[in-house]
Amino acid sequence: MQIKLVPGNSAGTVTAYYLSSQGPKHDEIDYEFLGNLSGDPYIMHTNVFAQGLGNREQQFYLWFDPTLDFHTYSVLWTPNQITFSVDGIPVRVFKNRETELGKVDSDYHYPKSQAMRVYSSLWNADDWATRGGLVKTDWTKAPFVASFSNFNAATSSSNFAGEEALDSNEEQKLQWVRKNYMIYDYCADTKRFPQGLPAECK
Repeated sequence: MQIKLVPGNSAGTVTAYYLSSQGPKHDEIDYEFLGNLSGDPYIMHTNVFAQGLGNREQQFYLWFDPTLDFHTYSVLWTPNQITFSVDGIPVRVFKNRETELGKVDSDYHYPKSQAMRVYSSLWNADDWATRGGLVKTDWTKAPFVASFSNFNAATSSSNFAGEEALDSNEEQKLQWVRKNYMIYDYCADTKRFPQGLPAECK
């Protein structure tokens, strides 16, 4: 999906593009773009839900102004892993470790058995989106407009390993993004998980 985000003062707004199934034990793969005051960077918020359980957030600044032009935000979802990419650059890989971890953590699941639809939305989330809810939506700046273009979906072949494996160049780009632009990783948040980090983080 190509998206051009809300320009100017977008504080309090969230532009979302995500895959989701239905029901209380739904699966979901999220891109959410957290608006900000003019001149401040957007935050790209990613999350993975499985069987209704999320809390697997990673957040990034972008290395460009996402309001000036369209950029491509992609998800490659296979039985083995989920790869989030921006303009072809991988930013996050979430691996399926259910066989390994399901025996030691009953809360760990991987989204693999529920069909998901694609959704997009632009909504008011000023109770949390910008600086933890300190900055509210300025409705005098409305309307808030994000643009979507060139949506494309394709089914995967049976050669999952060949499609999902990162080559050495892609792996270097992934590490570059994570070193320079990742600002939150649930797997490093010991304050949030005082009893110990989730099993997949170890």
